[in-house]
Amino acid sequence: MGIIAADLFLTLDGVYQAPGGRDEDRAGGFAFGGWQAPYTDDAIDASINSSIGRTDALLLGRRTYDIFASFWPFQPADQPVAAKFAAIPKYVVSRTLEDPSWAGTTVLPDAAAAGRLRDEFDEVHTWGSGELLRSLLAEGLVDRLNLWMYPIALGTGKRLFDTGTVPVAFRPAQPAHIFDSGVMALVFEPAGDVETGQVEA
Repeated sequence: MGIIAADLFLTLDGVYQAPGGRDEDRAGGFAFGGWQAPYTDDAIDASINSSIGRTDALLLGRRTYDIFASFWPFQPADQPVAAKFAAIPKYVVSRTLEDPSWAGTTVLPDAAAAGRLRDEFDEVHTWGSGELLRSLLAEGLVDRLNLWMYPIALGTGKRLFDTGTVPVAFRPAQPAHIFDSGVMALVFEPAGDVETGQVEA
């Protein structure tokens, strides 16, 4: 059986909204679009591209799908990420999308339907897609979290673990890597239910 891996860029306060560009997602009046850009360097790019390279199928929520579909198909065919995304199957979870524009896309009705993808592919990766990711977590369908955490706090924006997130514990799947810029690459796997106790003196 394969895995579903969630890839996400996060701020220290858990915001994932619009990391790549000023106009990527202005929902809620978000004014910090493109917060990831000042930290980009070759080492971070290599880390991100390594995860993309392991991807056998792409799974996205509707908003992130629309962003990707309006960008990646229009990049040069020899651009590595564009070439990778063009070559692999793409899945979008949506109840309203009927005729996806991006070639090779299949529409899934809900997060639960994504579970079968683990039987078909070695590594299915999501990118962004915070609402979908929370639904996948609720269904127990996230096998790995690949997080790039950036050393900034925005105080506003869409947060991954927002109110309503199903409680779940995680364990490190590999040692953290800290880049020169302060960006941290973190990999976690689910570790069951959240446990509580009493801290003694």
